[in-house]
Amino acid sequence: MERTDYCVIGGGIVGLATAYQLLRKQPGASLVLLEAAETLASHQTGHNSGVIHSGIYYAPGSLKARFSKAGAQQTKDFCREHGIRYAEPGKLLVAASEVELARLDGLEERAAVHELDCERIDQAELSRREPNISGLGALFIPSTGIVDYREVARRLAELVTEAGGRVVTGAKVSSIVEHPDRVEVGTGQERYSCRRLVACAGLQSDRLAELAGMAIDVQIIPFRGEYFELPAAKSDYVRHLIYPVPDPELPFLGVHLTPTIDGSITVGPNAVLGLAREGYPKFSVDMKDVARYVRFPGLWHVAWSNAATAVREARNSLFKGSYLQECRKYAPGLAKADLLPYEAGIRAQAVRRDGTLLHDFLLAETERMIHVLNAPSPAATAALPIGEHLAGKAALRHAA
Repeated sequence: MERTDYCVIGGGIVGLATAYQLLRKQPGASLVLLEAAETLASHQTGHNSGVIHSGIYYAPGSLKARFSKAGAQQTKDFCREHGIRYAEPGKLLVAASEVELARLDGLEERAAVHELDCERIDQAELSRREPNISGLGALFIPSTGIVDYREVARRLAELVTEAGGRVVTGAKVSSIVEHPDRVEVGTGQERYSCRRLVACAGLQSDRLAELAGMAIDVQIIPFRGEYFELPAAKSDYVRHLIYPVPDPELPFLGVHLTPTIDGSITVGPNAVLGLAREGYPKFSVDMKDVARYVRFPGLWHVAWSNAATAVREARNSLFKGSYLQECRKYAPGLAKADLLPYEAGIRAQAVRRDGTLLHDFLLAETERMIHVLNAPSPAATAALPIGEHLAGKAALRHAA
């Protein structure tokens, strides 16, 4: 049995940032990071839109608001320090209706609360800045950036290794047993004994918590986000990130146009119930995953209260023409032929038994374990301060 001070479960950007921050706080500590997949950053970290979010959407006082603004700056600083490409094209929140135009007032007020620079622009100025975009007005947030989070994750893994940590891939955790003085973790033939465990397991976070014997009232419901890519001939179709004004009743931001750091433009995502937590090809099904959530009352509460939205999103998933109509609300010049295939993502959405969709980060703790049960967007943006927060909690208890 390998003995170590810390064990981090999860090789996505949050787990890697946590390991990195732990070794910064306690140089010389021993640490092992376990990732079930054969490669790091293979799930949510490697299947997102690559946006460095400003934090404008999030409720004042929430962990999201706190970590997102700090994370945006720390991510940019980290990229500069380590030679990782990023850019700051800025984001335009485009109002396509009078209702959305009114919502911009609230977002502008929230930007002021968060001390974020923003600029309200009218229809004429929007057309001047983005000739291919149509709207009644927009809110411009210049600090929004883009990056490849897989590159950030790879560098974090290198830094963890350079600091003496060990990163093990292909290590699916099969047992977690907490004792008064240690936590024992099993991965097939290998066993580890650590003084402190931090689980950042994303799409499997509820299962890992239950495996560890924790009584939790949330379950991960996977929402599949399907993207398209514009053809190379339209790589300059927009200069900024183009987002719709979000519906405050929904946890998702809607279909948007996003220039990527590699020079392409993605379109999406929608949000449909996933039939496999880790199945990215269309129509992937994992009956174990489906059987788990159909027995969960929270799913049916969510379905009942969001029936109209679910039908619309399912229609958009099945019919490209319907998806295109979502895009044409603010990009009327796009045609069906412009929507080229692109890999989907899957969002780990924590839901309570009563159907409450959790919008903020959620932790569950025991004497020697911390489990991240919900780390929704902007977790990639906020990974470094989240990791610092988790490392602070782990290191304090470890020292005690």
